[in-house]
Amino acid sequence: MKIQSLIQQIEAKKSMLCVGLDVDLDKIPEHLLELEDPIFEFNKAIIDATQEYCVAYKPNIAFYEAYGLKGWEALKKTIDYLNTHYPEQFTIADAKRGDIGNTSSMYAKAFFEDLNFDSVTVAPYMGKDSVEPFLKFKNKHSILLGLTSNAGASDFQLTSTEGEMLFEKVIRTSTTWENSEQLMYVVGATKAEYLKTIRTILPSQFLLIPGVGAQGGSLDEVCKYGLCEETYGLLINSARGIIYASSDHDFATKARQKAKALQEQMQMYL
Repeated sequence: MKIQSLIQQIEAKKSMLCVGLDVDLDKIPEHLLELEDPIFEFNKAIIDATQEYCVAYKPNIAFYEAYGLKGWEALKKTIDYLNTHYPEQFTIADAKRGDIGNTSSMYAKAFFEDLNFDSVTVAPYMGKDSVEPFLKFKNKHSILLGLTSNAGASDFQLTSTEGEMLFEKVIRTSTTWENSEQLMYVVGATKAEYLKTIRTILPSQFLLIPGVGAQGGSLDEVCKYGLCEETYGLLINSARGIIYASSDHDFATKARQKAKALQEQMQMYL
């Protein structure tokens, strides 16, 4: 998907919402467990209920890999359903891949060619030769882990190196890589105070923001420091707060209500 198509969706829907599809069979409504493919049926219901209010969907790949072949098949059916019925939605494979070049090339083929995702999250620790293979795919995007929302982020990302914090060095260095215009970045909502610094390095690139909602991140602070005029530049993810709004037969209706409420909040900033 071209970035301009994503921008048009943000403008049309007055939304920056990304719905995280992190499916845990211990949390979905029990009546779905009687179906042949409960993971896909849950996802399908959530997608149909929320697509009006969001611009992106982000399956966390671990929640599918954990169920082996059945989980992977459910993931494939989910992305095929999105691409067939809601092709305007931006899709993110939250896989956090990153390895030596030839391995990264195979990861990229898996998510961009076989599964046909628009983007994939990648880890920068091994440097440009582990990320650039993802950037060779036209109209596909790699979302680099920039500054994450977990407590352990301070172990490395917030340490000082050569006069700047490590996350700043990582982000700044990544802008010099081949096809870096296809990069997006993960920045946790719980680290919103650093968004102003990040925007000096990345004035218009898209930032994927997890952590609003269940993790306590502030939508107001994220928009205040992260929103940009040229592209809007934000995809704000919510998973548990939407998809597990109810564990009963009304789960899709409740998810729709939660997504609508978040969209209405975002509309004020757009």
